[in-house]
Amino acid sequence: MMNLKFRLTLLNFLEFAVWGAYLTSMGTYLAGVGLGSHIGWFYSVQGIVSIFMPALMGILADRWMEGQRVLSLCHAFAGLFMIAASFYGYQAGDAVQFSTLFSLYSLSVAFFMPTIALSYSVAYSALEKAGFDTVKAFPPIRVWGTVGFIVTMWIVDLCGLQSTPGQWMVSGCLSLLMAAYALTMPRMPINQDDNKQKTLFEALGLNAFKLFLNPRMAVFLAFAMLLGFCLQISNGYANPFITSFGSVAEYQDTFGVQHANILISLSQVSETLCILLIPFLLSRFGIKRVVLIALLGWVLRFAFFGMGNPGDGVWLFLLSMIVYGVAFDFFNISGSLFINQETDESIRSSAQGLFMMMTNGLGAFVGTLVAQEVINSYVFTPQSQGATGAEIIAGWQTSWFIFAGYAMVVAILFAILFKDKKKAA
Repeated sequence: MMNLKFRLTLLNFLEFAVWGAYLTSMGTYLAGVGLGSHIGWFYSVQGIVSIFMPALMGILADRWMEGQRVLSLCHAFAGLFMIAASFYGYQAGDAVQFSTLFSLYSLSVAFFMPTIALSYSVAYSALEKAGFDTVKAFPPIRVWGTVGFIVTMWIVDLCGLQSTPGQWMVSGCLSLLMAAYALTMPRMPINQDDNKQKTLFEALGLNAFKLFLNPRMAVFLAFAMLLGFCLQISNGYANPFITSFGSVAEYQDTFGVQHANILISLSQVSETLCILLIPFLLSRFGIKRVVLIALLGWVLRFAFFGMGNPGDGVWLFLLSMIVYGVAFDFFNISGSLFINQETDESIRSSAQGLFMMMTNGLGAFVGTLVAQEVINSYVFTPQSQGATGAEIIAGWQTSWFIFAGYAMVVAILFAILFKDKKKAA
């Protein structure tokens, strides 16, 4: 039998390779076919479906179907719809219709987004059943998910697919592979107690929402939503931003403009290192300080984008990529582990789905649409009115500074309102 940790490592590799194929480059393709002002919708739909799909699939995995089978089913549908979106994009060319492309893409994303929380639940269940400490054992496994994300980013870049719907074909095929592989995972228990009379609320697995009755957990989940505003902004707009420097003569031949995806992939390289720090930081500093570090990471992520350029200011871009690992991992991974530790085993899949709903759901949905309005106001609207070159770059910079200011406000509020558990003397 294959080593359990290796099997879970491959699971995480494939899970995030599916996402990495298009998440950071899709905006460049959309801008190239005249849908630049709609980029936010393609990223915000991840938030829309995350409001309900991860929670529903988590309930299904907790109550009626083994988690690894739900994971497989979701990837099968996600892959088929993503391949359909790719076929349509190639067939339509520059005449692509927003409504058709967006519908196919949205159906794929609706089934993909639950798989992140489900893959975590499958891994946690298998590790706990084998007697491992998840806080220590999971981060070194999860880091390979980021490696998978980087690998497909590079494949898409080096194969010239950044500005084509081919990136979705890569994602769709990997999703179908993941659907098959998920069925080989250790079986997850279904939490049923036929001898206990359940209310309808309990039967549907909605007990996870009782977490809001715990003041400390309610505050944490509220800030999960507020921090979720930041999650998709740079994924959606970093690539179009960096490639926009190509309109300025002095930057046209820079590495960043020519290979924006590879430059951005340094963010994920940073992730691989930061994930490994999480067990130490959580045990040493606790969840509050780790989340505060993440929030300050978002401030710097956006501010460095606003100050940099792909020429003599490329070092600021590099710093932005480095702090991304802190910004993303120190909340997303630590938050998932925190939820796993703070909830009862019977609702853990549902609780992970609820956490995903607050971050990649409500938070990402609202945040991405607000970001779209900001960027449309400072970038795409002026561009449609004839602004070019340095004027467009200035609009991008203003947008990044606005996002940095928002992250700073959230960090201050979190420091004031979230309370750590008091340690016994």
